[in-house]
Amino acid sequence: MKITDECIACGACVDTCPVSAIVEAGDKYKITDDCTECGACADSCPVSAIVA
Repeated sequence: MKITDECIACGACVDTCPVSAIVEAGDKYKITDDCTECGACADSCPVSAIVA
């Protein structure tokens, strides 16, 4: 999974990640190598900024 530049840094994805693989990266968020590709974050993103 990857967070694109469309990210508005709302933080909705952070709370939905079951393995805490989303962290702040400046004014946006990024997905770490701990990601299991479950897709929960993508489903929670209000601007569809998370892609496989």
